[in-house]
Amino acid sequence: MSAIGTRAGTSAAGWVLADSWTMTRRELAHWARQPVRIVVGLAFPVMLLLMFTYLVGGGRGVDGDHAEFLVPGMLALTMAFGLEATMLAVTQDLTKGVIDRFRAMPMFSGSVLVGRSVADMLQSVAALAVMIGVGYAVGWRWHNGLTAALGAVGLLLLLRFAMLWTGIQLAMVAGRPEMVQAVQILVWPVGFLSNVFAVPESMPGGLGAVVEWNPMSATATAVRGLFGNPGGSGGSWAAAHAELLAVAWPVALIAVFFPLAVRRFARLGG
Repeated sequence: MSAIGTRAGTSAAGWVLADSWTMTRRELAHWARQPVRIVVGLAFPVMLLLMFTYLVGGGRGVDGDHAEFLVPGMLALTMAFGLEATMLAVTQDLTKGVIDRFRAMPMFSGSVLVGRSVADMLQSVAALAVMIGVGYAVGWRWHNGLTAALGAVGLLLLLRFAMLWTGIQLAMVAGRPEMVQAVQILVWPVGFLSNVFAVPESMPGGLGAVVEWNPMSATATAVRGLFGNPGGSGGSWAAAHAELLAVAWPVALIAVFFPLAVRRFARLGG
């Protein structure tokens, strides 16, 4: 922040916003230069949705239309798997020395993280729009009105925001793009150990209990309820209070990983 004070004629807040917007534009410019990477990132969850809709078939224990159960879960899974894209982008900047060069410039150092987070959230909005469109094409619908649907989208983006800061922190701990593969080994089991594809009641007792308390399961259950889709309620405390947990879990993750990421970023190169 000391560099900001040297810029006469403009408030500190103004320079923070200007620097953050510059870093955001940098990230967005990468989209234009690397459109294939963006398209692949958007296409991958679509392929998963189509595969589980048409090839794998109905989920275990699901009553009613399978697409209406599956699509909300896939939306939550897409937000959680965004963790990998965040980690890869941050570790690439670290290994190329990009972040060190930005930190050496007379700018608000936190703008690098702001730019990363804004760009990732914009990409997540695009991914949600694509997935919702594909879901509509395969027969999924929401039934509780626009306000409830927007609330569901808000919960999904809250989960993505929590995963974003978790990814930034893990990326700075890992330090290299190759280490992202190690995180993938953990992310995929956690993603599938949820109620995205099957209801917990169809699982063995102990496993079903673990699944119900998975943060992704809380978001999936909550958005199913808001969309008016099957699987949005259940007999357990976690299922009955899914909307509360869909807020509490991401907020807890942000409370842990946001300060850790900011503190570690401040110490880079120190």
